[in-house]
Amino acid sequence: MRKLLALAVMAALALSVAVIAGAAPGSDSLVTVGSSPSPFSQNKQNEPAMAIDANHPNVVVAGANDNIDLEDCNAGADNTCPFTAGVGVSGVYFSFDSGNTWTQPTYTGLSARNCHGVPGPDPGCQPVAGGPIGTIPWYFENGLSSDGDPAVAFGPKPDASGRFAWANGSRLYYANLTSNLGATRDEATFKGFEAIAVSRTDSAQAAAANVKSAWMPPVIVSKQVSQTIFSDKEQIWADNASSSPFFGTVYVCWASFRGQEKSPNAAPAPLFVGVSHDGGATWTQQQVTPAANNGERNPTDGCTIRTDSHGTAYVFGVGTQSSQGHDAFELMSVSTDGGKSWSKATPVAGPVTQPGVTDPVLGRPVIDGVAGARSDLAPAPSVDIANGAPTGADATNRLVMTYVSGEITKPHVYFTESTNGGATWTAARPIEGATDRGYYTAPAISPNGTDVYVVYNAFTTPFQPTTATPRSLVGVVLHATAGVAGPTGAFTEIHRSVPGDPRGSSQNNLVGEFLGDYVYAAATRSYGAAVWNDTRNAADCPAVDAYRQALESGQSATAPAIQQQCPATFGNSDIWAFTTAP
Repeated sequence: MRKLLALAVMAALALSVAVIAGAAPGSDSLVTVGSSPSPFSQNKQNEPAMAIDANHPNVVVAGANDNIDLEDCNAGADNTCPFTAGVGVSGVYFSFDSGNTWTQPTYTGLSARNCHGVPGPDPGCQPVAGGPIGTIPWYFENGLSSDGDPAVAFGPKPDASGRFAWANGSRLYYANLTSNLGATRDEATFKGFEAIAVSRTDSAQAAAANVKSAWMPPVIVSKQVSQTIFSDKEQIWADNASSSPFFGTVYVCWASFRGQEKSPNAAPAPLFVGVSHDGGATWTQQQVTPAANNGERNPTDGCTIRTDSHGTAYVFGVGTQSSQGHDAFELMSVSTDGGKSWSKATPVAGPVTQPGVTDPVLGRPVIDGVAGARSDLAPAPSVDIANGAPTGADATNRLVMTYVSGEITKPHVYFTESTNGGATWTAARPIEGATDRGYYTAPAISPNGTDVYVVYNAFTTPFQPTTATPRSLVGVVLHATAGVAGPTGAFTEIHRSVPGDPRGSSQNNLVGEFLGDYVYAAATRSYGAAVWNDTRNAADCPAVDAYRQALESGQSATAPAIQQQCPATFGNSDIWAFTTAP
């Protein structure tokens, strides 16, 4: 096995060197390189995550919801494009040149790539066990299905005695939603609709080189005590500064919707944090916020978690507090004992406004136009800390936060920061471009606190009252200089993507667009990198536009046969990246 791993690592490094030579400096790059431009929904990717190995800063990993292994629309009924039961959708991608070029590994698992179908009726899809997959492995073999919402983090590897040190190597953690593969309660691996699971690898190079055994089997983090629990919207972080007394501790935060599909008007939904002190093998969990979810109080959602150089852990989310009336705020809770206990959540920024109008068909707020992209979690905070990783020696522990808030005519990308451990925060300031209507955003700060990067998706067209008119989506990366003291300076735009029409993206049920809920950024002392949702290669389909418009108008309508009535690249949403590394 050691020989196989060594050969795989050498092959991955050789491939990396080969593609670096052809990389164009200053341009953005396609992350989801394993995806073909057609057909839908195999060409659909969204909700990217990103992490940089603090001890090997040329190593970058990304995750995304990836439909690469799902059936074609022509399988079964030609006008349905379902998620194939049991087939995973948690894609993973690697870069060994600081995010300039990417590779997507292929493993084996439950795959529906063989389900092409034919025009007209056919028997439908029969996924193949042991077929090729472009997603995280070992779920099917453990009675699970990977369900996306990816989050990634690098931390130190523990040795045989459980002690963490960068000298032992780096461990990559990949968190995502997971569901039971079995159809009955007796076949279930856990209770409830969705759980949070974490996969791990100690060799990014081997994992990138298609070595399935480089990954450990997934571990369930959330304690699924009820059949109605839907764990959702998780984020992961590893304490990666060796100056911390809790160095190596891994944290996962998530919202636990306890009454999913049982009591939609008053479903309890507390925020939880799971903690592992043994490299992700075992987990404990703490409830951080109250469970209330009703007309008087909305629960904390859209969490982010980080640690500073002293080991203080911070978890953030967006929600309301009874002391603040009905307004929503960015809320923060802190742990100083390695996640054993957490402070009461307190507001640190806001109030925030959800940018969007409720679509009558989707039942969710949309921001670019009717049947558009949902904007539920646009106000959710995204945070980073200058914790001096990997050693913590040059940490400033500056906290930076971004979020999107405002009226639909001009949703702002807001930036705020704290230099005193979250005790006080600067007044939030809008930083987006003059023509941009912010959508989702994330910041990153260099470990030594000198450079701040912000990525955001934005629409450059106003809200569209009809599906017949084009819309424009871009990804933007900003940079600003920060110091040891004083506020971060003005932001300047360092990259703007090629625009795309988001009408070319789609939910699998075809009734609306789909771009997901996240973008992501990461930074080292020498460069910053970012990933975003991109529709530059997606073709608008007039037949789908007409179908969506009919539904919006309250008419009965039949969905079109996508592969016969739409351009081949309809639905081709991708993940693209930008890095400032040469």
